[in-house]
Amino acid sequence: MKKIAIPTRDSVVDDHFGHCEMYTIFTIGDEGKIEARETLPSPSGCGCKSNIASVFKQQGVTVMLAGNMGAGALNVLDTHGITVYRGCSGDVQKVVEAYLAGTIKDSGAGCHHHAEGHQCSH
Repeated sequence: MKKIAIPTRDSVVDDHFGHCEMYTIFTIGDEGKIEARETLPSPSGCGCKSNIASVFKQQGVTVMLAGNMGAGALNVLDTHGITVYRGCSGDVQKVVEAYLAGTIKDSGAGCHHHAEGHQCSH
């Protein structure tokens, strides 16, 4: 099983990891299908300075699909064994489905302009 976290606001990827409304956590089964979806409230304050990375690690999260993220947050998540794909946008369910289909790649930087659709970078 694998767990994927996504900074979320109104069921879409929130472009601001550290100030998102909540995180949506998807549990992926051994067959690569979504088995469960839950939400985790965002801690107050900046995400990179909160304990959210350790909470993710305790819950078994190993991947984060995110919009924009600074180097501090990226480093904290990496230190906790969480692989981050930046530049994602759109409906969180579709973003996870795209990731599972192998079409998500890290943008290498925070995105400033989002194209329509759900994929991070091609």
